[in-house]
Amino acid sequence: MTAETVLGALGRMAAGPMPAELLAAMGNRVLDIAGIAVRATALDTSRAVAGFVLDQGGRPVSSAVGVPEKLPAAEAAFVNGVLAHSLDFDDTHLPSILHPSASVAPAALATAESVGASGAETLAAIAAGIEVCVRLGMGGFDPDARQSVFFERGQHATSICGAVGSAAASARARGAGAGGTAEAMAVACSMASGILETNRTGGTAKRLHCGWAARVGVVAADLAGRGLTGAPTAAEGRFGLLRAFLGDEARIDAVTDGLGHRWHAAEVFYKPYPANHFTHAGIDAALALRDRGLRPEEVASATLAVAPPTVRTIGEPIEAKRAPRTGYEAQFSGPYAVAAALCGGGGLGVGLDDFTDEEARQPRRRELMARIEVVGDPALLKIYPYQFPAVLTVDTVDGLRLVEERRTNRGGPERPLTPADLAAKFAANTDGLCPPARRDELAERIAALGAADADGVAALMARLRRSGDPQMCTPLPKSLAAGAPGPGSSPAAGGPQPGSPVTGGPGTGP
Repeated sequence: MTAETVLGALGRMAAGPMPAELLAAMGNRVLDIAGIAVRATALDTSRAVAGFVLDQGGRPVSSAVGVPEKLPAAEAAFVNGVLAHSLDFDDTHLPSILHPSASVAPAALATAESVGASGAETLAAIAAGIEVCVRLGMGGFDPDARQSVFFERGQHATSICGAVGSAAASARARGAGAGGTAEAMAVACSMASGILETNRTGGTAKRLHCGWAARVGVVAADLAGRGLTGAPTAAEGRFGLLRAFLGDEARIDAVTDGLGHRWHAAEVFYKPYPANHFTHAGIDAALALRDRGLRPEEVASATLAVAPPTVRTIGEPIEAKRAPRTGYEAQFSGPYAVAAALCGGGGLGVGLDDFTDEEARQPRRRELMARIEVVGDPALLKIYPYQFPAVLTVDTVDGLRLVEERRTNRGGPERPLTPADLAAKFAANTDGLCPPARRDELAERIAALGAADADGVAALMARLRRSGDPQMCTPLPKSLAAGAPGPGSSPAAGGPQPGSPVTGGPGTGP
């Protein structure tokens, strides 16, 4: 008897039944991604992508946030995936350290709208795609080295694994069955891609990654449905995805370990703060000290201790991390994260308005950052990367020593965001870009998505199509289209990513 292939097993899972609790939780994934996508319509990179897809033509069947007219399903998935990943605010799985929903949800929604799938099938498609994406990511996690092999090789696991997860989601939404879903994933394995050099030296291409992964997934499922075939062992084979990207460090068994019994899709962390995930526990610790009455001017010095592998991302070089030039650079700064929380941030404690170019250069925050160190604490490796822990120690001008420790991340299974938290995040992300009545209706329709028929899915997407920055579909000025710096370079301000985020080594994507 022939042994089942990895994609065969994943296809069987993706097309089969899933726990009701897991499916019910997928509505919040849609809410989170939808809010982020609406906010990201203000970015110049989003305008560039919208202009590109509108020039492509094709059969208009699916909706993209902020684009008034319908698009081909693959192009709608592309736009929505780009939007979902552009603000560093999308969810994260640990310890694989990848962002599954930003590609999978756009692929599922675009396909569902185009084929007339129900809300329940749409949520099942999202759950299936996230599970596939994360499991492939776990195939690249080295538990001994406590790192993602993908990241250490400069590969973006989010887009590589997201392409295959998106294919699973699109195939499920199309009703492809186990075999058809496995075939779609096999085709997607030949198209999966993504490198992380932009994290190290700058550029805006990383914002494309989840959109491209979503597009690959929709295209692969469509082509498989038309009879195109991929290698049965496209995941684990000698020249398959895992060995091609990871070599001998691929952990093939981890992909199917506990399949159908343990659901990684239930363990994905929401991001409460729009910054690199390595900074989040430090933000929580600083917020706790602020609640205890600590004021920025009372800080004589502060030390943020984190797991050693994260220092290169949020603490080196320390001179640059203490003086971020833009809002984007501030998203990767441990000193800025602590300073923003102590000075009083927005959103759920620190919000997108804290990551503008103006706030990054604000004198009060700069003065505080100059007194903050970032160090690696080997003791925290007992937890990392299953959590991104931090210990914040502050010596005050009065001679007191204050310590706050956070060993788990807010937004994960141990410290979940409440429904009120998620609603507040959605409201903040859509503020000014979506009328309050439409915002509330969107939230209500997403909450009821599991009971919606095909018309309900289409109605939700039609409202998202009319949300966002009205300038998104206007051509960029020639100076910006040619690559010149825009009037605002931070994600919150809506301009292009700066040329050099100063983020350290390749494993800087959470």
